[in-house]
Amino acid sequence: MSQPCEIGQRLDAIRQQLTVENIDAFIIPRADEYLGEYVPERNERLQWATGFTGSAGMAIVMKQTAAIFTDGRYTVQVRQQVNGELFQYLSLTDDPQIQWLMDTLPKGSKVGVDSRLHTYAWYQQAQSQLQKAGISLVNVNQNPIDVHWQSRPALPTSPFRLFDHQGAGKNSIEKRQLIGDIIKSQGADMALIAALDSFCWLLNIRGNDVPRLPVILGNALLSVDGTMTLFTDTAKLPQGFAEHVGDGVKVKPETELAAELTKLSGINLLADPNSANAFCQLTAKQAGANLIASLDPVALPKAQKNSAELEGMYASHIRDGAAVSRFLAWLDAQVEQGVMHDEAQLADKLESFRLTDPLYQEPSFDTISATGANAAMCHYNHNNAGPSMMTPDSIYLVDSGAQYLDGTTDVTRTIAIGNVTDEQRKMVTLVLKGHIALDQARFPRGTTGQQLDAFARQYLWQHGFDYDHGTGHGVGHFLSVHEGPQRIAKNANNVALLPGMVLSNEPGYYREDGFGIRIENLVAVRPCQALAGAERETFEFDALTLIPMDTRLIDKNLLTESEVNWLNQYHEKVCSSLSPLLSGDDLAWLNKVTQAI
Repeated sequence: MSQPCEIGQRLDAIRQQLTVENIDAFIIPRADEYLGEYVPERNERLQWATGFTGSAGMAIVMKQTAAIFTDGRYTVQVRQQVNGELFQYLSLTDDPQIQWLMDTLPKGSKVGVDSRLHTYAWYQQAQSQLQKAGISLVNVNQNPIDVHWQSRPALPTSPFRLFDHQGAGKNSIEKRQLIGDIIKSQGADMALIAALDSFCWLLNIRGNDVPRLPVILGNALLSVDGTMTLFTDTAKLPQGFAEHVGDGVKVKPETELAAELTKLSGINLLADPNSANAFCQLTAKQAGANLIASLDPVALPKAQKNSAELEGMYASHIRDGAAVSRFLAWLDAQVEQGVMHDEAQLADKLESFRLTDPLYQEPSFDTISATGANAAMCHYNHNNAGPSMMTPDSIYLVDSGAQYLDGTTDVTRTIAIGNVTDEQRKMVTLVLKGHIALDQARFPRGTTGQQLDAFARQYLWQHGFDYDHGTGHGVGHFLSVHEGPQRIAKNANNVALLPGMVLSNEPGYYREDGFGIRIENLVAVRPCQALAGAERETFEFDALTLIPMDTRLIDKNLLTESEVNWLNQYHEKVCSSLSPLLSGDDLAWLNKVTQAI
C-alpha cells in the first residue's frame, strides 16, 4: 500500500501538471482506455493517485483540494486506504461528480479529462452540464498520471492464443462478413470495434493482457465487406495468425489508431457511445466522419451462442460441477471435524480443485468467499480488509467462476456451517423459490429479462424483502463472465432473450450485519420443448450449472409439491452427471446430498 507522503508527492505532481495544462481540476476514473470491467496493473491510475484498490471509484484533483468518490461497497475500505487529510470522501451515487464540480468551481473554470478514459456518452453529458455553469471541459494533451508515473508496470508480453475454429463454431471470415452485413444495415460504412471481447470473438483469438478476461488489448475497425484492421501490440502476434484469421485482416501498432481515425473524412462510422471511448469518436468526428450511434454490432451475435459454443459451455460446466462438488465435500468434512478456515484459505482450496483440470485457465472473477455477516455485502472481497475466519453455526456464501478453454462458469452456493436458525432457512427457501420460478419460466419470443425479473423476486416481495442487484447477467464463451447486451434486472433493458444466450439466475437476500444468501446457476435460453409447435414461439431456460444445493438450509414446508419435484429432479440430474467424475468419499458425499427431500 502506498504511504501518505508518497500519495502527497503524487498529488503535488498532478497539480504541477494542472498548471502546465492550464486547468483547474482533473478527473481520474477507475477505468482505462478500454473501458472494461477489469484493468491491467499498468492502467490502475486511480490506485496510483490515491492508494484505493477498489473496482469502482473516481477521484477529482484540484489545485488545493481533492476528493474520492466510491460506492457503498467501499465505505470502510476507502477510509483504510485513502488519507482523509488529502482527500474528501464522497459517494459515487449520492454526490454526482459533475454536479459537485459545478457546485465547487467558479464560473470560467476548466475541468480536464483524458478522453480515452471516458465513454463518448459520458463526455457529451459532462460537457453539456458543465457548459450550463460556465465551466469548460478540456481534453488534456497528456494524462498527468502517465507523465509522472515513474515505475509504471509493463503490460503482459505473452503472445495471444489462436482459438480453435471448431470450438468457436465459425471461422473469422464468416463472423466478419456477418457483422459487416449488420454494419451495412445500420447505414454505416465501417464500425469501431472497441470492446476487447468483441474483436477477440471476431478473430477467434484469446489472450492474457487483462486479469480474469482472456483477451488482448487493442481496438479494431471493421468495414461492411468484412475487412478489418486490428490495432494492437504487433509483437504479440503468434505464428500462423494470418492463416488463422484468413484474408482481409491487417494488424497495425496501436499507436497508429489515432492517425487512422483522422483519415475517415466522409465515412459513416458506427460506434457505441456507451462502451467506446470518447477520444476515438471525437478524433473521427473532428476529421469529418459522420458518427452513427448504435450498440456494438458484435454484442448480440456474440451473445447468441452457436451449437459448438454451447457444447463447450455444457462440457465445462460438468467438469466445473465436479470440481466445486469436491470442494463442498471437503468443506463439509472439515466442519464435521470442527476445523475452521479463513475466507482466503477457502477460496484457494476451491481453486485447487479446478486447477486439476487441464483446460482450466484462471478464475473468471475474484472469488467472493464470505462468512457470516461478510456475506451481507453482496460484492464482498476478502482481499480488501483481510479474510475473516469461519465460525460454527453460521452461513458461508461462495460465489466463484472459472475460465476454461471451452467455456466460462459462474456459480454461487450458500452453505450451512453447523446449525442454522429457522429464520435463515425461511430466507434461503424464499430465495430458492424465486430461483425455481425463474428457472421454470416459459416466455414468448420478444420477452426481455426486465419482464422476467419479478419471477425471481415475487416470494421475497410477499414477505417485504428484496435484493439490490440484478437477477441475471450474460456470460461469454471463454470470454467475459459479465457479457451484454442481455440481462435480467429491474432496470430498463429492451434486449429480447434469444436462443443460445447464457445468463445467470441469481436471486439473493442480504441482512446487514447478519448473513447473506445467493443461489446462482447459469442457464441457456432454448426453444421450449414442451410447447414445440405452439401458437407462439416460446423459449425456456436450461440449467448449465450442475452442483448440489444445500438442503440443510431449506424449509420444505414452504415449498409447493411442484417446487419439491423441481429440486429433486435437479439433484437427480446433478448426481447422474457428476457421478462418473467422482469417486470414494466425494461420490458418497454426492449421493448423500442429492437424495430426494
